Amino acid sequence: MQQPTATPLSKEMQDCVEACMSCHSACEETMSSCMQMGGQAQMQIMRALIDCSETTRMCSDMMMRRSSLSAEMCALCARACDMCAEACMSMPDDPQMTACAAACRRCAQTCRAMAGATM
Repeated sequence: MQQPTATPLSKEMQDCVEACMSCHSACEETMSSCMQMGGQAQMQIMRALIDCSETTRMCSDMMMRRSSLSAEMCALCARACDMCAEACMSMPDDPQMTACAAACRRCAQTCRAMAGATM
């Protein structure tokens, strides 16, 4: 007997999941870059990167499993992404930091849209 398949994610939700996953990757890469810089990487930036990385991963997971808490998680994720983008832009001459900030801004935008949507 074939199991019923889940309803596919909406286009907006798919876009948000992809933005979260992309942002998670960017944060992980930026953390690695910061660790290689050594003393130059400020703890405030590292904390923002860790918070954003973990939040985006959890947010995408919750949306994919259609959690009833997804909208609230998206709102929190947007805040974490905004804070991370701001922290990364404290080093505007670093291309890794500016790329991460851009990924964070895109994720924050899609998460804000999903936070207002009914899941």
